[in-house]
Amino acid sequence: MLKTPGHGDRREGVLELTLKNCHDASEQAGLESYLARLPGVSGVHFDRTRAVAHVSYDPGRIGAEALRRRLEQGGYGCTCRDCQASASQPGHPGAGHAHSHPGPTQPHAHGTAPLKAHDAHAGHGAAMVNDMLRRFVASLLLTLPIVLFSPIGGALGFPEMPPFGLSMGLWGFLLATPVVWWGGWPFIRAAWRALLRGEANMMTLIATGILVSYTYSLGATFFFEGEVFYEAAAMLTTFSLAGHWLEMRARFATGRAVEALLKLAPATARVRRGGQEVEIPLEQVLVGDEVVVRPGEKVPVDGVVISGQSYVDESMITGEPIPVAKTPGAKVIGGTVNQTGAFTFEATAVGADTALSRIVQMVRNAQASKAPAQRLADLAGKYLVFIALGSGVLTFLFWYFLGAQGLVFALTAGVSAIVVACPDALALATPTAITVGVGLAAREGVLFKNAAALEATAALDTVVFDKTGTLTEGKPALTDLIPAHGMDEKALLRFAASADQPSQHPLARSILQAAEEQGVGVQPPDAFDSVPGHGVVATVQGRRVLIGNKKLMERERIALGDLEAQAAELAAQGKTVVYVAIDGKVVGLVAVADVIRPSAVEAVRALHALGLKTVMLTGDNRRTAEAVARQLGMDTVIAEVLPEEKAAKVRELQAQGRKVAMVGDGVNDAPALAQAEVGMAIGAGTDVAVETADVVLVKNNPADVARSIALARKVRGKIKQNLFWAAIYNLLAIPVAAGALYNSYGILLRPEWAALLMSASTVTVTVNALLLGVRSRRRFTRA
Repeated sequence: MLKTPGHGDRREGVLELTLKNCHDASEQAGLESYLARLPGVSGVHFDRTRAVAHVSYDPGRIGAEALRRRLEQGGYGCTCRDCQASASQPGHPGAGHAHSHPGPTQPHAHGTAPLKAHDAHAGHGAAMVNDMLRRFVASLLLTLPIVLFSPIGGALGFPEMPPFGLSMGLWGFLLATPVVWWGGWPFIRAAWRALLRGEANMMTLIATGILVSYTYSLGATFFFEGEVFYEAAAMLTTFSLAGHWLEMRARFATGRAVEALLKLAPATARVRRGGQEVEIPLEQVLVGDEVVVRPGEKVPVDGVVISGQSYVDESMITGEPIPVAKTPGAKVIGGTVNQTGAFTFEATAVGADTALSRIVQMVRNAQASKAPAQRLADLAGKYLVFIALGSGVLTFLFWYFLGAQGLVFALTAGVSAIVVACPDALALATPTAITVGVGLAAREGVLFKNAAALEATAALDTVVFDKTGTLTEGKPALTDLIPAHGMDEKALLRFAASADQPSQHPLARSILQAAEEQGVGVQPPDAFDSVPGHGVVATVQGRRVLIGNKKLMERERIALGDLEAQAAELAAQGKTVVYVAIDGKVVGLVAVADVIRPSAVEAVRALHALGLKTVMLTGDNRRTAEAVARQLGMDTVIAEVLPEEKAAKVRELQAQGRKVAMVGDGVNDAPALAQAEVGMAIGAGTDVAVETADVVLVKNNPADVARSIALARKVRGKIKQNLFWAAIYNLLAIPVAAGALYNSYGILLRPEWAALLMSASTVTVTVNALLLGVRSRRRFTRA
């Protein structure tokens, strides 16, 4: 991912560092600020779904290997692919990078490296989840005996004296020590890392609660007499491990949508080299290679068919279940499945440049990005950490000096206040919902490029559509065939298609296609003359045939009769009408129109149901545009707009206070896509439109506009719910843990139950976000 501008330009590196021991997503903000302070680092963001740090840096000031060492000095083990190799690149001291995009003419020698890298990241995430599970299970097995021979166990009817003649303190010490120092090590290590950076985070609160409980009990066991509460330290560790294991499991599971996409690409490809077919690893395929695909095989990379023919299942990209015919000149997409035939194609895009890889990278980037709401939550979480520490200290001081309850009581209340106030749920409220939402949308063919785009989509109130290629198919097709008295439809179509056969006009192409589809025999005309702006004059089977507009008929002095009224009616529907005359007499009408997509009506109706206004923005004439808009039920039509004026029209709508989405597919739509709050590109559109847009509708289905907005609103709702729950939890739990109810009701929350509540809040937020996937997936399926 290293930019490669022209010679002499400064290059910026983008490094991917996989963190080996970052178990907690809440460390993101601290890690970002730590790396951002390094000289030469211009930007940092943390991918929670893969535990990967993306660092943008100036290779002239700091190298990749130096960045890796600084992370290790901060307490993070990490791996950086190609750090050593890139650090030694000539002319760029220390200019390391994890991924490198080749120039436009450079063959991609490591085609699937980004995909393989993601496999490694996914495996690493699973290993961390399993490690956390092992720590939880082992800690639980050791914690249960401590609890059974503690005051808690005594209240449940168990004997209070431990076995083997051990004292309560020694029994707790022997079992709690591995729980604290092995099971709780991820929390203690993370807290120490934060301390080295001069920061405090959620892990600081958990580690403080564990160590204070354990250290006091240790002193009471060996150095002075007093009550021990090893069970508090052990239960606090075990409950925290349970909560973080569930959170990590959900966090890394959200990357499964990407993993499923990655599995679509085959591991090998069959190419022709040196006159022979050889099977090579996918990453060795180069642009320009001739790739052979046999029946039932997957297409390995993108390309253009050069020989053979078949049908290819492209449903993984387009969502269309019907296989697409592939003949020489047709494009094929990597990851799609060949059906019965065999063909050879020339590779035009490999590795990170294929459509599949670009989709994967788009989903990754979106899941790793930070929404505006998350920045607010991170800031609030940072202050809540200090509030929690402060509340713990004040609680201890109050009960010890003013409440006169003794050291153990004051310590218990103080530790409980610190633990219960841990804002873990707040840190997870936004990113979990964003990650689930982006993953769900990707599985359904809606690609949000970043979290900010998803958040902006939820706030939309107006959707502007380009007409041609977005609401319509983008290619004219014959819609009406009206013969005059004495002429049948087949004969009318045969004469019209035969006369138009030599023509290259789009209207002529659509008439010929209709004749082919209906099995009407067409023969070349004996004579042919194109009349610019009017139509065609030809001789077919010895008869003089005219096919053209009203001007051609008037020039030839041909009476239109009753057909003129029917032509006007068809024109009012937005159709292009041509007259057909034979030997000086009109014999019928042929109407051609750009056919409306079947899903366009559904799209407009669904948007209206969501309370959004719809606008058609097109360069077509007003009559045609309004006819299409009437069929679709659009609210507003802006017609006869030049390509360069589209962005200005979007600005005019924004000036009215509207939050605008622009949906388009062409090069001329790109400025308007960039101007709108959210640009949405139909997936089959041009590369310029897709690159400019914030959201890509892979299935070429305008109905996905409404689906994407509905999903974004659901995500926003989940974020609000999660933030509300996290805030209410802290407001209610801190006073209770601090002992506010003790004097009145004798209620004091012990540290272990504070840990349970803290873990429960984390799990509640995570599960609430995951429910978004279950419910929204059902709605997508029904839609």
